[in-house]
Amino acid sequence: MTEAATEVVLRQVVVRAPQQKAFEVFTGRFNDIKPRDHTLLSSPIAETVLEPRVGGRIYDRAEDGTEFAWARVLAFEPPDRLVFSWDIGVQWELETDPANASEVEVRFIAEAPDRTRVELEHRHLDRHGPGWRALIDQLGNDQGWPLYLSRFAALFGEG
Repeated sequence: MTEAATEVVLRQVVVRAPQQKAFEVFTGRFNDIKPRDHTLLSSPIAETVLEPRVGGRIYDRAEDGTEFAWARVLAFEPPDRLVFSWDIGVQWELETDPANASEVEVRFIAEAPDRTRVELEHRHLDRHGPGWRALIDQLGNDQGWPLYLSRFAALFGEG
């Protein structure tokens, strides 16, 4: 494995759905994909919202109405890809400087008319500064992106 390959988190899942449907479910039902305990809000989370457009936000809304925006949609290209920033720093706090945010790209690749491979790449983690390498393990472990992808696959009755 090259040094560059170790600086990203790469995960994938295959679902039994056409490419367009896989994209629509991932972006339209992100609330069902993101675990409720994955939040920096102090109040219990009521929902996670992915605004489906470039410039949109991904944010958690708590039961008490407070919101925590933790990502910005950088590319929204149905049915092929979604790119968003990861505005959470190494200490699991909001990163307010966009230059210090990493990026998550989700690609939807049709393998057959009813089968789509979904590839998730979390890159530019080094932008988070000192301690950024710890994010590779945290985001790549069973409670990180693999959990999100398995919850996504479960929406199609898989996993």
